[in-house]
Amino acid sequence: MSRLNELRMIARVAQMYHIEGKRQADIAKHLRISQATVSRMLKKAVEEEIVRTTVVAPSGTYSELETGLREAFGLAEAIVVECSEDREGAIMARIGEAAAHIIEATLQPGEIIGVSSWSQTILKMVDNIHPMKNGKAKYVVQTLGGMGDPTVQIHATQLTSRLAKLTGAEARLLSAPGVAQSREAKLVLLSDPYIRETIDLFSRITLAIVGIGALEPSWMLARSGNIFTPNELAAVKEAGGVGDISLRFFDQDGGTVKTPLDDRVIGMPLEDLAHVERVVALAGGETKTEAIRGALRTGKIDVLITDRFTAERLVATPQAEAQAKPL
Repeated sequence: MSRLNELRMIARVAQMYHIEGKRQADIAKHLRISQATVSRMLKKAVEEEIVRTTVVAPSGTYSELETGLREAFGLAEAIVVECSEDREGAIMARIGEAAAHIIEATLQPGEIIGVSSWSQTILKMVDNIHPMKNGKAKYVVQTLGGMGDPTVQIHATQLTSRLAKLTGAEARLLSAPGVAQSREAKLVLLSDPYIRETIDLFSRITLAIVGIGALEPSWMLARSGNIFTPNELAAVKEAGGVGDISLRFFDQDGGTVKTPLDDRVIGMPLEDLAHVERVVALAGGETKTEAIRGALRTGKIDVLITDRFTAERLVATPQAEAQAKPL
């Protein structure tokens, strides 16, 4: 009977602490035992399954889908947002809101943020970030050339500058087109000391915020002029390409697709993301599902923020395989 009496005492301590809301010191005084004994009993209550923890996901959250994404693609975290319709505009807005909250809650002091500034979804994120009273970040670095059509370029420039201001950081713009006319033109641009200074920061980025693109460019990117011709994109598709991160292409298995076009892009190479401490991808929508799947299989993404419709399509894929981020 001694064990039963011990368990009875443990159960009473657990009841007082978890249900009645009493402090450990008050429990110890009431039962005439030491506070250390109360602490040991509370631990024992868990071991004996007298106390069991149950997590009830709030309505509008999708913990099972998030778990499915983490397990299928080796992600550190997955955030699936509620969306009433499988429509691009609505999806971008919801993803942007969720991403803003994550950045506000997890940004570390001295972070160097890399941002792909031709993304409408990332622009939505910046629209939802609140000014941080105690500035945390050190730099916000533009990771893809930001020059283009002036009517659209202002969005890319403001995105980087506004994010820097909101996070208390210094903006480092990449004052070059995302796509040079030729490899030779790119080399000339890279000789500019101001452009070189920004590119040299790529290796120091601790948080990369990226969009995922399908082969068909987004409205913002298409308007900027930083795109390839339909024939050039057809060649990428023929080589197996299904999508891109900052105009660096990959195939359905996550392998890098190298073509001569790569030599014209002024921005952060895809392989460099493997050395970034945390890579957060913002993407959703039916037209991007195949591209997102390929991007997740690159092993470069740590956190995916997407919508519930896209998440359902991704976890339903029988070929989805766990793939951890390479060291």
